[in-house]
Amino acid sequence: MGGWVKGEEQVVNNKWYMTNLIEFPLPSHYWLKNATVPRCLLPELCIGEIGDRSSQNPSAEAELVLVNIEILHDKIGAIVPTHVPTNAAESNTPEFDLRGGMILPCFVDMHTHLDKGHIWNRAPNPDGTFDSALRAVQQDAAQHWDAADVYRRMEFGLKCSYAHGTRALRTHIDSAGTQASISLEVFCSLREAWADRLHLQAVSLVPLDYFLTPAGEQLADQMAEVGGVLGGVVWMNPQITQQLDRTFQLAAERGLDLDFHTDESGNADDMALRYVAEAALRHQFQGHVTCGHCCSLAVQATDVAAHTIARVKDANLGIVSLPMCNLYLQDRKPGLTPRWRGVTLLHELKAAGVDVALASDNCRDPFYGFGDHDMLEVLTQSTRIAHLDRPYGDWVRSVNQIPAKLMGLPTSDALTTGSSADLILFKARTFSELLSRPQSDRVVLRQGQAIDTTLPDYAELDEPINSLR
Repeated sequence: MGGWVKGEEQVVNNKWYMTNLIEFPLPSHYWLKNATVPRCLLPELCIGEIGDRSSQNPSAEAELVLVNIEILHDKIGAIVPTHVPTNAAESNTPEFDLRGGMILPCFVDMHTHLDKGHIWNRAPNPDGTFDSALRAVQQDAAQHWDAADVYRRMEFGLKCSYAHGTRALRTHIDSAGTQASISLEVFCSLREAWADRLHLQAVSLVPLDYFLTPAGEQLADQMAEVGGVLGGVVWMNPQITQQLDRTFQLAAERGLDLDFHTDESGNADDMALRYVAEAALRHQFQGHVTCGHCCSLAVQATDVAAHTIARVKDANLGIVSLPMCNLYLQDRKPGLTPRWRGVTLLHELKAAGVDVALASDNCRDPFYGFGDHDMLEVLTQSTRIAHLDRPYGDWVRSVNQIPAKLMGLPTSDALTTGSSADLILFKARTFSELLSRPQSDRVVLRQGQAIDTTLPDYAELDEPINSLR
């Protein structure tokens, strides 16, 4: 079992871990001492009591604090300043000194495409463009996407996500025609099989005009039956208002949340995000509405973008940005260097009070040829791409607390007394250290116990990929 071992360095599952922690399994009651935690993740009652790290180490980021965390059975028993005695010695409770190592809540990845994942070996994108990706996926789906193929690839993605420290995940599922029944049945099987490890949500993915047809109404019923989310791709077209009205109506009648792909382009005239916001206001929609991508917002005139952002705030929409995939696809032209990053106006949205999450999106498929379902990589690359530093502020919440809120999860991702001890322990002591290395030696705690963080071997995909090439 992955972990740190007290007294000496030791190889566990072919990984090296720093000294400090004892053998696994961990006891049911213990303390994690001298842990670095981003200030924004701590409950308000602790903020005034805990000094920042800069008072003890001037080079450390002031947005980080040092605390001791009690793990009692499967929950957080207490969070206290490091100067407060824990009384662990008197109660004979083990204490593990992290020596300033950082602790984060487990990740929430709210925008993925598990049904497309890991087909790159048999369906590469010939030129890296969006149109080519769309064609490649459609061809691959027509040839290969039976239940066995979809199951194997989706489960591979879940194994990666879980090992990296994700506790909840939402996946969009291509849902036109008969593929909906195939992939949703696979999703339900995986949701049941992984229920003790991951909270899974499914979102339909079709062009929005699909909901103007009887097949679209049938799809809405299917999503209701599986407890899913109604979603689709919103394109600018003369029927966009009619399409949105029908989609909102179908969702409201079935008590479903909504999750849209919007404005995944560098065309300043693409303003589907504003149409979604106005539809939510027009229908006085009571559920969660999330919009992903929103790339074109970044190439619009400042006043135009500001007006849309104000409508997004009025409608209480959540925004999920996918910086890695957008950087890969947007402004790609053969033989030319891209001139923009493809990322939406993260800072401006957040400054306006809009909930903004980050997510991984596609993984090793024609829409994004890379990735490993690792939300730390998402945070790292997003920080670099969109300048989510100086200060780091509370951007770390965009990979745990904010997506949990947008997904309507029943449990909190804040580090609070009584919350589940679903934590990730890093050797990194500062954001610079955290975001400079892959942190492949992280320790993932679920309900207070360390899990096996061994990633699945790519060879697991050899049979469905190679036998069908």
